[in-house]
Amino acid sequence: MTTTADAPASAPSTVPETGAAPARGRTYAVRTFGCQMNVHDSERLSGSLEAAGYTALPAGADPESADVVVFNTCAVRENADNKLYGNLGRLAPVKARRPGMQIAVGGCLAQKDRGIIVERAPWVDVVFGTHNIGSLPALLERSAHNARAEVEILEALETFPSTLPTKRDSAASGWVSISVGCTNTCTFCIVPALRGTEKDRRPGDVLAEVRALVADGALEVTLLGQNVNTYGIELGDRGAFAKLLRACGDVEGLERVRFTSPHPASFTDDVIAAMAQTPNVMPQLHMPLQSGSDRVLRAMRRSYRSTRFLGILERVRAAMPDAAISTDLIVGFPGETEEDFQATLDVVAASRFAQAFTFQYSPRPGTPAATMPDQVPKAVVQERFERLVALQEQVSWDENLTQVGREVEVMVSVGEGRKDGATARISGRAPDNRLVHVALPEGEPAPRPGDMVSTRVTYAAPHHLVADPGVGVGPELAARGELVHRLRRTSAGDAWDRRQADSCGVPAPAGGAGTTGRGARGPVPVSLGLPTRRG
Repeated sequence: MTTTADAPASAPSTVPETGAAPARGRTYAVRTFGCQMNVHDSERLSGSLEAAGYTALPAGADPESADVVVFNTCAVRENADNKLYGNLGRLAPVKARRPGMQIAVGGCLAQKDRGIIVERAPWVDVVFGTHNIGSLPALLERSAHNARAEVEILEALETFPSTLPTKRDSAASGWVSISVGCTNTCTFCIVPALRGTEKDRRPGDVLAEVRALVADGALEVTLLGQNVNTYGIELGDRGAFAKLLRACGDVEGLERVRFTSPHPASFTDDVIAAMAQTPNVMPQLHMPLQSGSDRVLRAMRRSYRSTRFLGILERVRAAMPDAAISTDLIVGFPGETEEDFQATLDVVAASRFAQAFTFQYSPRPGTPAATMPDQVPKAVVQERFERLVALQEQVSWDENLTQVGREVEVMVSVGEGRKDGATARISGRAPDNRLVHVALPEGEPAPRPGDMVSTRVTYAAPHHLVADPGVGVGPELAARGELVHRLRRTSAGDAWDRRQADSCGVPAPAGGAGTTGRGARGPVPVSLGLPTRRG
């Protein structure tokens, strides 16, 4: 079903009516809010726009200078509506000064609000939903031709997003959707209403996309789904996810496999075995807890209890002792008592999470929890939130301290963490997904994004690790084997070189990157600010 709504007659689109395709010579910028699924959808939006003839706004340019500004929205996060309409309000005078500029709104909030968006912001040209992201170029052209807003929301998936053109943010890493939608009925979550029930891709299609990514230089893929470990039920194979993980282990050149997110109620031992026995599946697991109180879990319709959750973690760590486990937590769910909250603190302390994404509950219209009695006062939620964050900060720090002295292989990335000019640090992710800042010893060549650096951890903080072995002491220690710093150039680094060459219209240097660090000689590669995935 398609719903179409026009903008009010008093607020026609400022795009002049023309029969020509609006893409010719026009730039675009996509701004993304929300989860990894939204990030991946934005890659599809960018790919679809470029296939239609649009050009990405140059890195560093003011996003408001783009001819087309796209907001890919989230309806799950607190204040999602305020963020969107605040951004749209700031763009209204910009658009008034720039005839021909177009504004599009897509994603979960667009799926929920539909025509309300053009009622509240009549200068918006296009509104599209989660099920028809590939329609954006046609809707922009239609809006320009008809000089009116176009709102198109499909009630069912138009085409699986993987069939759309894609502009990947990272040359080294890629998202691969294995399913879309969700069949769970968590009382706090609006995702099933906005993305529909779960639809699975065939394993052969998933693996074909994985192989294509690797052929293009990627070393890492993250398998995406609202509940990855129910993958295969629609296909009649409840063991399909574990089989898919093992199949990824047979993809030559694929070094790192991750996935997000599983659901504790559906997490099975065959997945644990597949993780432990498949060398390129990383020792990392994101397992959403939400609450440690069994009473609150029942109210949330989370069909597991704290003992089951802790049992999963125990079996994961028995199979993979060095696994880093992260989670999601909600504080202040309706009816949560101090006793319930203490149960959450107890489970968090026992779970020893490497990281936790902690949220204060906020009512989302359209969810059962929004109308539940006993909403917890904001001041109480804030106080509990601060206690939980303090506990998890200490746990994260304690867990990271166990990494000091260990040798890790870091995949270098762009734009992650703070840079330190005094130590010429670069940043990247260890196999367990911990963020590591690595100092480059004097005279050592600079790794490219996607290259691998083996190093030894020398310092731990709650949210990152530092490796500063031998900074400023010269290369002689490395020759004696006293310094752990080994650079491995990779196909992902080569792919980054190609992207750099394509972005500035010059050939990639034959020798790759130069050197950096104190006392370095030779050319230093310059980042052009290519966007990357945030871990």
